[in-house]
Amino acid sequence: MFNVEGIIFQVPLKSIAPKTAPGLAQWTLCKFAFLKHLRVPMAVLFGFLLIACGGGGGGGGGGSGGTAPASLTSVALPKTGQTTCYDAAGATIPCTGTGQDGDLKAGVAWPNPRFVVGTGAGVDCVTDNLTGLMWVKAPSTTPAIWSAALTSANDLTLCGFSDWRLPNINELESLVNSEVTFPTTFLSTQGFSGVQASNYWSSSNYAVSANYAWIVGMDGGDVGFGVKYNNYYVWPVRAGQ
Repeated sequence: MFNVEGIIFQVPLKSIAPKTAPGLAQWTLCKFAFLKHLRVPMAVLFGFLLIACGGGGGGGGGGSGGTAPASLTSVALPKTGQTTCYDAAGATIPCTGTGQDGDLKAGVAWPNPRFVVGTGAGVDCVTDNLTGLMWVKAPSTTPAIWSAALTSANDLTLCGFSDWRLPNINELESLVNSEVTFPTTFLSTQGFSGVQASNYWSSSNYAVSANYAWIVGMDGGDVGFGVKYNNYYVWPVRAGQ
C-alpha cells in the first residue's frame, strides 16, 4: 500500500518482489507520502518498500525469521566474581552444566591486580583497573542525608583532584564481589579501609518515588533504595586518568 497524491494504493508484492526477498509478505501495509506529480520508477519504489518494511527476511515489525541489525553490538559487562554454585536449598553443588553465574562466568575478566592504591599525592585513593574509576581509599564514617552526600562528594578535593562526585548506582554496585558474603571483607583486602557494613548512597534517583534514591548495602552487597532523609554513608568517586 502506498500513497501518491493523497490516494492510497495496495500493491500485491508477489508480483514485484524478487525471489531473493522471500520474507516479504504478499501485501504490504506500509504507506508512503510522495511529492505531488513525482514519478517513481517501480525499482525505486520497491527499494523504498524494502527499507520501510524492514527489508527482506521478515524484518521490520518483529516478524519471524528477522535478523539483528549489523550495527547491533553487545556491551562488555564485567564478570560478577562469582565462581560457586548452589541448589535451591542453598547447598554448594558442582557448577558444570548448571547454567548458573558461577558456571558460565560471563563477562569481562577482572584484571590482576584489580585495585591499586595510589602513591605519593595519590596515596589516599584507589584506582579500579576494571572500570577505570578512582575511589576514595577511606570513605567517611559519618553518615549523611542524600542532599548532604551529594554536596560533600562534589566539594571534595583529594589526591590532587577536585572533580569528585557521588557514584551512580551502577558504579557503586561495581564494587561488590558476588562470590564473597561480606563486601567489606573483600574490599579491605583490596586496599580500602574503614568501609562500613551498611548502606551507601548513589547519585541515582529512584524513579518510582522521587523522594528515594538507590543505595548499595556493603554488609551483603544488596541493592535497594532509601528515602533521601535517611542517613547513609558517602563514598566519592571520579573518572580515573
